[in-house]
Amino acid sequence: MASSGSVLKTVIIGSGPAGWTAAIYAARAQLDPVVYTGVPKQDPGPILPGGQLMLTTEVENYPGFEHGVMGPEMMGKFRAQAERFGTKVIEEDVNRCDFSKRPFELHTDGGIVKAHSVIIATGATANWLGLENEMRLATTGGGVSACAVCDGALPVFRNQPLAVVGGGDTAMEEASYLTKFASTVYVIHRRESLRASKIMQRRFLDRPNAKVLFNKVVVDVLGAEKIEGVLLEDTVTKERSRLDVKGLFIAIGHTPTTKFLKETGLEFNEAGYIHLKSRGSRTNIPGVFAAGDVADAEYRQAVTAAGMGCQAALDCERWLAAEGIH
Repeated sequence: MASSGSVLKTVIIGSGPAGWTAAIYAARAQLDPVVYTGVPKQDPGPILPGGQLMLTTEVENYPGFEHGVMGPEMMGKFRAQAERFGTKVIEEDVNRCDFSKRPFELHTDGGIVKAHSVIIATGATANWLGLENEMRLATTGGGVSACAVCDGALPVFRNQPLAVVGGGDTAMEEASYLTKFASTVYVIHRRESLRASKIMQRRFLDRPNAKVLFNKVVVDVLGAEKIEGVLLEDTVTKERSRLDVKGLFIAIGHTPTTKFLKETGLEFNEAGYIHLKSRGSRTNIPGVFAAGDVADAEYRQAVTAAGMGCQAALDCERWLAAEGIH
């Protein structure tokens, strides 16, 4: 992208709600942003440019779309808006970053790019079971999801039996949320006791439509176009059984997309997410900013990621101005 000796003003790594929002604000502020979208891959589940919303069929909780919008369609609109203001888009991976020198050096699929500032918006990927049918139904809107808060209120899941895989606080939170809509919510856990805090367990178990299946793992997801059930295996007896459900929610954690940043000197929290200063999007390295799920282990919503993208662009603009980079 950059010819020898040229330095880009702002590079944005990532193409989800945070990255595109940062691009919109940066482009309008004449920061000449270049977005590296990344390329599709399996690790073991799908990782797509556009982030987790590319695996979401219908988004009902993003403001401005009163009748809902398909996740990929919404990301297309975000991209088009960013490009309208002059954002340049490169469909490549950034494989390594060197933040030890100024300008920064980014090693991309196409070569080395130099940049005065960098906004990291690479998100976090859901941890999947890695089953073929799970992946197929997750990517085609077949009733498999990694976000109950995002998808659980959709009409297709209302008054239906649903299952949640996991045993930690996130699984309990997702399962409790689903009890508002489902006929029955089954929590499927591979061990004989839940790992979640007692208060989170009680919040779920106190619901009349809550059930826990201990010592069970999902070995297959059943259904052609829509999920019809799951095949379970008992971890003790190895017996297999079928559980009829109309939705499957995987709640076994997320992994921030930060492998390519491990040797950069960036600070991370104990869960591996980029550590931000108390306010805004600033990292411990001046000129490097982070936004969205790559730095947010708590909310993980499109609207919060977009808000963080806005913050990152504004922080970046102010930092560049203070450095005298115009």
